[in-house]
Amino acid sequence: MANLLWLQSGGCGGCSMSLLAAEGPDLITTLESAGIHLLWHPSLSEQAGSEVRTLLQQILDGEITLDLLCIEGSLMRGPNGSGRFHLFGGTGVAMIEWVRQLAARARYTLAIGSCAAFGGITSAADNHTDATGLQFEGELRGGLLGSDYRSGGELPVVNVAGCPVHPNWVTETLIELALGEGAPERLDPLARPRLYADQLVHHGCTRNEYYEYKASAEQLGQQGCLMEYLGCLGTQAHGDCNTRPWNGEGSCTRGGYACINCTAPEFEAPRHAFMETPKIAGIPVGLPTDMPKAWFVALASLSKAATPQRLRENARSEQLIYPPTPQKRKQ
Repeated sequence: MANLLWLQSGGCGGCSMSLLAAEGPDLITTLESAGIHLLWHPSLSEQAGSEVRTLLQQILDGEITLDLLCIEGSLMRGPNGSGRFHLFGGTGVAMIEWVRQLAARARYTLAIGSCAAFGGITSAADNHTDATGLQFEGELRGGLLGSDYRSGGELPVVNVAGCPVHPNWVTETLIELALGEGAPERLDPLARPRLYADQLVHHGCTRNEYYEYKASAEQLGQQGCLMEYLGCLGTQAHGDCNTRPWNGEGSCTRGGYACINCTAPEFEAPRHAFMETPKIAGIPVGLPTDMPKAWFVALASLSKAATPQRLRENARSEQLIYPPTPQKRKQ
């Protein structure tokens, strides 16, 4: 049996909300079937106050083994490194101190969501709370625990990044670690689990035919590709959102909203509006992953020249106007 402790720091709780929407099976059934015992979660557990303080002290004293430490939300170091912007309720001790001590005891430490992984929304703009991720501060290694941190299982912090995370990203990562299958090669260069980070949001996007012909939507609600004008970063964002949709059918692009690359560090401060595609000389600044600029320009020109009228009209419409024409079989 692997013991799991879940703490929430500086964030909105959205990753827990997403996790609670896990289905087929539900979260608790999934954990139990994988041999994972939930020691405490602020939204799911009955213990409070002195009971939680006692539990945490038992972990620090070595009386209870901590196999999986999950931290949700960024770690707030302010003011002046004291961490007193966020005290763990009823303890008088800064959350960052609890996390440091518990991480030293954990077999595996997981950052749940982009706030815990990289700082996320909480660290945006002026960052008055001095918020950071567990082992990254934006794109830079370090964060609260430092770049050299390794858990008892000899892994860095596992960054289950997303805003919010897909519930299966969390449960599958927990199961993998509980089964003793965690290994450095299962993490990408940003320490994200490759089980979802080896794919792009672009894969499986229902707007891919429009993308191929560069038939673009120009306003929200239209059916065309969202990359050229509306800021979609799905060709660069690592995640299987469109091949593993939320609740079996939902994703940002399927809902008509551009991908903002929420699994990446510093997505929260792109220096332009989320729904705007920055360009230089008419060419999008953010090109698809592994796509040389000259190739993109050449292929885009050819694609636009070959765009079927059906796609050209449908791309700028809020509803399907022209369905594909059935091809007649040649005799």
